[in-house]
Amino acid sequence: MSSSDMHKNPDSFGLAADRHLETASSVSWENSPKEPFVTRFIDSFKPYQLEDDGVDTSHMTEMEKSIYATARHPLARRLKSRHLQMIAIGGAIGTGLFVGSGYALFLGGPAGQLIAYILVGFSLYCVVNALGELSVQFPVSGSFNAFFARFIEPSWGFTIGLMYALTWLISFPSELVACSLTIQYWNQSVNPAVWVAIFYVLICGINMFGVIGYGEVEFALSIIKVLAVIGFIILGVCIICGVGDQGYIGGKYWHNPGAFNHGFKGVCSCFITAAFSFGGIELVALAASETANPRKSLPKATKQVFWRITVFYLVTSVIIGCLVPYDNDSLLNSDSQVNSSPFVIAIRSAGIKVLPDIMNVVILISVVSVGNSSVYGCSRTLASLAVQGLLPKSVGYIDRKGRPLVAVMITNIFGLLGFLAADAKHQSNVFTWLFSICSLAAFFTWASICLIHIRFRMALSAQGRSTDEVIFTSPLGIYGSIAGFIILILIIIGQIWISIWPIGVDGASNVTFWKQCLSLPLLLVIWASFKTYKRTWNLLWIRLVDIDLDSGRREMDIEVIKQELADERALLKLKPLWYRVSNFFC
Repeated sequence: MSSSDMHKNPDSFGLAADRHLETASSVSWENSPKEPFVTRFIDSFKPYQLEDDGVDTSHMTEMEKSIYATARHPLARRLKSRHLQMIAIGGAIGTGLFVGSGYALFLGGPAGQLIAYILVGFSLYCVVNALGELSVQFPVSGSFNAFFARFIEPSWGFTIGLMYALTWLISFPSELVACSLTIQYWNQSVNPAVWVAIFYVLICGINMFGVIGYGEVEFALSIIKVLAVIGFIILGVCIICGVGDQGYIGGKYWHNPGAFNHGFKGVCSCFITAAFSFGGIELVALAASETANPRKSLPKATKQVFWRITVFYLVTSVIIGCLVPYDNDSLLNSDSQVNSSPFVIAIRSAGIKVLPDIMNVVILISVVSVGNSSVYGCSRTLASLAVQGLLPKSVGYIDRKGRPLVAVMITNIFGLLGFLAADAKHQSNVFTWLFSICSLAAFFTWASICLIHIRFRMALSAQGRSTDEVIFTSPLGIYGSIAGFIILILIIIGQIWISIWPIGVDGASNVTFWKQCLSLPLLLVIWASFKTYKRTWNLLWIRLVDIDLDSGRREMDIEVIKQELADERALLKLKPLWYRVSNFFC
């Protein structure tokens, strides 16, 4: 069945799957309340039974079966608009911002850090808008992880999806270690393994409540993190203007020791730190497949990313650059990650007593939040790959509460590596090499998202269709994705260069390259191995005319969609200018 056949007769394939999606979204995902609690609890782990929709899949190609399966994957649609809004605004604010920004400040100076954050931030604004357009159009299981195989080709989909899952898989035990190190700010007498165990049970327990557990916890934690950042911005402005022991600071640290450190290499070195700071910004699209009404909630959440990038990263970066000089010894030589936080350094330098402890609480909350997101992001990605037939089918097991149970358990088991915190002698080397596996994975994932959006728009044109049938269009259009793709590729090239000729080393460094770019050869090996296994070396790209533009859509009547979108645009034109500007950004 070709893509054109599906377009002519959508009920034969896509609409049947969409009927299932509508049914799944209305399922309570709970057993009958009349049954005893123990019975309901045990039954909740049993597999979800998909209804037979009457579609004959025997004549479908592997790609068509994969698309059909992701459209019918029974993840619970229990997230509400408020969950998605807070996940978009503060879901991934973590140690990358509160602690990692200090390392970026040391490497590139205040101007170098700001330039890196602007470039990565702009490229991610393009990424999220492209992802918003695709995820509203096709709210399928796995979101962009399913789109890679659909719009590029299956081998690339498997490779990037697996690398993305590995990123979160490695992040989980790392955040557990970070939790134990953060607690040591107050108490160093307790074995770190005790704190790892406590937070391990906490995060695993949260995710056993399914998507609603993740959503509610992220909603609460994100509010705290957002308030903390806003509070720091206000406090930072006050300190810069003279409130504090240092008196008026202004922009003196931009002159002495200077705006840049380590020149162009310093700027390039900030990109990886910026990537870890922005990491998780794409989770809002991954969560869309578990949202009751992605058409309404996802566009709003996508627009919030602009404010998150502008306020939480760029403004904060400027303030940190004004408050802390890049040659401050505490940025690198502190006895804990908390003491190396530029937020804590700035507050202490101002002579404020209690706030460092409060800031440490915020850092701890952020670490728990990122650990929670790690389990969510990894489990949903693994389940999506399994549904596409790219991993064993058992990994995609969904229970009656809509939880990808096996994928969650795999992530939880890998989290046991966090107990390496008990052996402080070896944990640094272990996690350095673990993170080298996924060092560039984020950039490849984001660049691939831009690429699938470009190919989606090109496929519309190649098949004689227009953006009039696209429910939500990226305000930056295809040109935003092209710009984002180019910037991200240049950043990858810059990272390879800086890893071969790193800062502070005369000549090339073999060790630094493998520590920072191990993900590059690993990515190529996985891609080549999968193509060899599937014997698909003759397929480098899916032809534009063969790309499926219909399966998995929530609304299949294209004429109705066009009319609804036209009515919405006409109504928007009648609104005052301030409302239209607000609607564009918010």
